[in-house]
Formats: sequence, structure tokens, C-alpha cells
Amino acid sequence: MLHYALIFLIVAVVAAVLGFGGIAGTAAWIAKVLFVVFLILAIISFLRRAK
Repeated sequence: MLHYALIFLIVAVVAAVLGFGGIAGTAAWIAKVLFVVFLILAIISFLRRAK
């Protein structure tokens, strides 16, 4: 999931450089959502292993 977040972040940066604001905003939003989901799942995974 972190891999996909990084891919969407790269897509957002490239689209912003090329001037595609709408695509860049959407890709950045998707990257943020995927990163937050990754963090939540990682925390849950670490907490479950600590028991």
C-alpha cells in the first residue's frame, strides 16, 4: 500500500510540473488517503504483534 501511495505522489508531482492541476490534486489526495490507511494498518499490525 505504501508503494501505491508513493506512485500516486510521483504522478501528482509530474502532473503538477506539466500543468495538469486537476489530475495533480486528485493524485495527491489519493496518495494521502493511501498513506493514512497504510499508517493505520501498520500501527494495528505492530500492536497485535506486541501482545
